[in-house]
Amino acid sequence: MALAINIRADNSSATEIERLWDQVAAFEVEPSMRALGYRPHFTFAIYDSPSISEKTAWDAMLTAVSGEAQLRIEFRQIRWFEGSPLVLWADPASNGALTRIHSAISAAIDPAHCRPHYRPGAWTPHCTLGTRIADERHDDAIAFARSYDGRIEVLFDVVDCVAFPPVRIISEQRLPS
Repeated sequence: MALAINIRADNSSATEIERLWDQVAAFEVEPSMRALGYRPHFTFAIYDSPSISEKTAWDAMLTAVSGEAQLRIEFRQIRWFEGSPLVLWADPASNGALTRIHSAISAAIDPAHCRPHYRPGAWTPHCTLGTRIADERHDDAIAFARSYDGRIEVLFDVVDCVAFPPVRIISEQRLPS
């Protein structure tokens, strides 16, 4: 079991990302994002239990978002993380709040406890669109990402701490508008 601290879009603006989930699912072995039963989100940190307690993770998140409001994030590109399987993600336009929150979490909890891809210097803010791209659809998925010419704005309005798998919300708080 692992813990993650996230900001998610828990409102109707999330449907644009969810439409992209459905488009990306055509390249996957099986659809990954709808299967989570969880809304579009950014993950700031993942900790493998029992290295960090639920309370420690949640307290770090609350401290990191103190004074923060809901985040309106614009996406104009789809990118990918190479690997097997390939992962497609929506690339946020520059947003200092995401970086500020991530930095505050890393200051509150020693990043050595965090999974390597979420540590300072390695973390890339991303909103995942698909995690199970079939190897034989690799080139098609990259062509789809490169050809994307949309513009989406999504309101990320709830921070939370979840345990997974499966995703179970432990604590959550709506951010002020």
